[in-house]
Amino acid sequence: MNRRFQPTSNKLTPYLFFTGKGGVGKTSTACATAVALADEGKKVLIVSTDPASNLQDVFGEDIGYTEMPISQVENLDAINLDPEEAAALYREMTIGPFRDKLPATVIAQMEEQLSGACTVEIAAFNEFATILTDKERTRGYDHIIFDTAPTGHTLRLLHLPMAWSGFLEESSHGASCLGPLSGLEDKKVLYEEAVQALSNAEQTTLILVTRPEKSSLQEANRAATELRDIGLLNQVLLINGKLTEKQSGDAVSEAFFDRQEKALEAIPETLKELNIYELPFVSFPLTGVKSLRHLFGKPLEISYTEKRKISNFSTIEEMVSKFAEKEKGVILTMGKGGVGKTTIAAAIAVGLAEKGHKVHLTTTDPAEHLTPLFQESIDSLLTVSAINPKQEVEAYKKEIISQASENLDEHGLAYLEEDLNSPCTEEIAVFRAFAKVVEEADESFVVIDTAPTGHTLLLLDAAESFHKELERSTGEVPEAVSKLLPRLRNQQETDVVIVTLPEATPVHEAKRLQEDLRRADIEPSWWAINQSFAMTETTDPILNARAAAEGEWIDEVSNRLSKQRVIIPWGLEVK
Repeated sequence: MNRRFQPTSNKLTPYLFFTGKGGVGKTSTACATAVALADEGKKVLIVSTDPASNLQDVFGEDIGYTEMPISQVENLDAINLDPEEAAALYREMTIGPFRDKLPATVIAQMEEQLSGACTVEIAAFNEFATILTDKERTRGYDHIIFDTAPTGHTLRLLHLPMAWSGFLEESSHGASCLGPLSGLEDKKVLYEEAVQALSNAEQTTLILVTRPEKSSLQEANRAATELRDIGLLNQVLLINGKLTEKQSGDAVSEAFFDRQEKALEAIPETLKELNIYELPFVSFPLTGVKSLRHLFGKPLEISYTEKRKISNFSTIEEMVSKFAEKEKGVILTMGKGGVGKTTIAAAIAVGLAEKGHKVHLTTTDPAEHLTPLFQESIDSLLTVSAINPKQEVEAYKKEIISQASENLDEHGLAYLEEDLNSPCTEEIAVFRAFAKVVEEADESFVVIDTAPTGHTLLLLDAAESFHKELERSTGEVPEAVSKLLPRLRNQQETDVVIVTLPEATPVHEAKRLQEDLRRADIEPSWWAINQSFAMTETTDPILNARAAAEGEWIDEVSNRLSKQRVIIPWGLEVK
């Protein structure tokens, strides 16, 4: 068992950055840490740059762009930066001077280049770099806590000379994340100072927040490796939400506990080298100062006597029956990592095959992980292909670099190589492979596990961007890509299933994904809420209390976000 995380028992650096994938508990653990340090008499500032942050909900107070005292906690101030709004201002700052000078099509392409996650992250970095380096503003604080840290990809971009030349001069790589740094020459010194502060182990600690789950630990390992490779060595791992004991005889409780234990036994070697701490899986929602104070002390005792009744939701079997009415088509499962896209995709594929339809399932998970899900009786109708993202990305990078190398110097090539490490690159590379599969299976159902975001689809479809890039690298736009993009926009041919969990951050992220797809003229047809404790028969008091907390997010999906939705119980199988 790892040590319990107790912020007041450790000598902490002045700057604390909480980072991790969505839904692991960054905001709640950052807020609880801030309260604990303030209660100890330290002067603390907490700053959120997370698009899904809910600081105001956690503290129950309005929090804006400037330092505001938390009324219930002496010595604690908070700032809630909205990176989406910052990104909008950032886009206009970059593009505005060119609106009257460049054609509308070029302006549209520039706007899309600056609409992705990389721009939001750079805009957020701009905001907290300003705070981090403003000595007058921060002099009075013992600790400044940041909810969400920059990724290794963003920090590596900031180190490269070509990053400061801007993509307006003519990008050497079309569908990319080159845009976000354009026009920031005057910020270079500020950013260098911020990166230096991040790299200083005496000043800064990076707290990698994760769940005791396989996908979450893998993501933490990737982040730890990226950040270490650029000199950010002062890292600790915080495993949030560990069920401390299982309730004997409760199948759900036993399976949940055993799944966490199995994930922790297989923790990546890089993470084993870090100082590792744990926080328990708690029954109470971490909102309100009272709850936050109990996270590091004696847990709140909360009992829920009545199980919530879930209505207005279809079963996964009913969703599959709806798909089956079309006889053929494309079905995509989409969502953030760790929500269960692969499992849902496999269930849809198996369900359609059981109804007598020919189905091809293509996934980015190794095929052997899916084999146990398939029955021998439907092998003749169901085929599976596994796309290896790493291989597809390497092949794609090789194409682009080979074509561009003759026209770039050493700095330009280094920047292009780093740009190709962006999230967009993997989406584009994998999408090309998916497009080939769909083209080969025109008279059947094709179920695709993981698809590109609306932002990447718009980049793919931009004549000035992706098509130009493909023509440069291959001489022509692949017919499979040209055919699939319009097909995805046709609701008669394509169904998109957004997969989420019944928790705040996954629902917020799924909502942004839906908005992103709508910008690309793609309307999701279903939402799937996966891994719901409210749909199980557990009697474990902690899991039962968590089931009650799901209600708010189940209602959000049901009443505001989707007309067609399914809800799936927490599964007993170990994944």
